[in-house]
Amino acid sequence: MELYFAPNTISIAVAIVMEELELTFEARRIDFSTGEQTSADYARINPKGRVPALVTEDGIVTETGAILEYANAISPSSKLVPDDAFQAAKMREVMYYLASTMHVNHAHKLRGHRWANERTSFEDMRAKVPETMATSCAYVEDNLLQEPYVLGQEMSLADPYLYLICTWLEGDGVDISNYRKLSRFKSLMDERPSVRKLKSAGML
Repeated sequence: MELYFAPNTISIAVAIVMEELELTFEARRIDFSTGEQTSADYARINPKGRVPALVTEDGIVTETGAILEYANAISPSSKLVPDDAFQAAKMREVMYYLASTMHVNHAHKLRGHRWANERTSFEDMRAKVPETMATSCAYVEDNLLQEPYVLGQEMSLADPYLYLICTWLEGDGVDISNYRKLSRFKSLMDERPSVRKLKSAGML
């Protein structure tokens, strides 16, 4: 399999999961600084011009949540989705919130052109990011995050997803130390061998 990624983007959540599940993959870096994500070559992989994209023997999968679910499904261990239906639903509740709200809040910092045309609108959206990300942190802290992981004692697909977003907080003007549970969670994830390996590889 080939994983198309860009450093420090949500695509690294997929790389963490692949490492956790001991799945073999080749990492294919997309250089956002040169606009490689908009190239004709990459459009054949993902016409949306975004990462991640996973090339498999059956075809290409895009969208972070879908790739995470696929990776777990093909893993011999399949250990990152709870067997309990309610717990699996709670995991997806977190993942869908991260995808639909918190990641979008973050994207307003540099991707204002997705929602508006006027440069003054971009500046206004960028200025709002510390507030919206802080609001999301408070919601996750108070409503979604058990301890030590999202669902409690066992790691799930939601954890690498949340972890990657936590790595953006400083750049988004949010002090994670204001959120006790989130801060402890990030520190725990920082020490996982999968995360340390990707940091050593310059992916994170």
